[in-house]
Amino acid sequence: MSLLIEMSGMPATSPWFTWVVIPLLIFFARVADVSIGTLRLIFVSKGLKLLAPVLGFFEVIIWLLAISQIMQHLDNVICYLAYGLGFATGNYIGIYIDEKMSLGTVLIRVFPKKEADMLVENLRSVGYGVTATIVEGMSGSQKMLFSIVKRKDVKDFIGVVNAFNPATFYTIEDIRTAREGYFREGRQHSPFTHLSLLRRKGK
Repeated sequence: MSLLIEMSGMPATSPWFTWVVIPLLIFFARVADVSIGTLRLIFVSKGLKLLAPVLGFFEVIIWLLAISQIMQHLDNVICYLAYGLGFATGNYIGIYIDEKMSLGTVLIRVFPKKEADMLVENLRSVGYGVTATIVEGMSGSQKMLFSIVKRKDVKDFIGVVNAFNPATFYTIEDIRTAREGYFREGRQHSPFTHLSLLRRKGK
């Protein structure tokens, strides 16, 4: 961070430097290290043993740079605000990046409101492994569907569910490890997939 300060070309005693440049540097350093830290914790929860330590190394280095500037400017309240705002923003960005990366697998439980046989048939026809069982609910016996799905396929899976059982109740949980199961391999639906499914449903 000291290199960035020197590159700014401003004297260290300049009010603009003290009240604007330093807080901005602290803010962006916090955004970077907290974003990395959030991803590191997510990777740890998913059992990614190689990525987590690498991210941890960069996280702590950037944090040390940020905290060193705070310690040098203890009388600057803007630095404290930048530190806190950077922490909050970093959490949001880290979670957003994780959602976009869509790593890992999830367990989806579906409680169809209507007859589930056609839904199960179509989920299986597009490559999803589905297990069905009978459960006892508030309104009596009903079918519950289980499926282990890659996170990147969740939106497509729910799209098929909604095509056959609109407003159906479902839950999604992260899974740390899944082995020896049946996973959908590399097939992507076109924008007209669910439309064709609905046409098949109407036959």
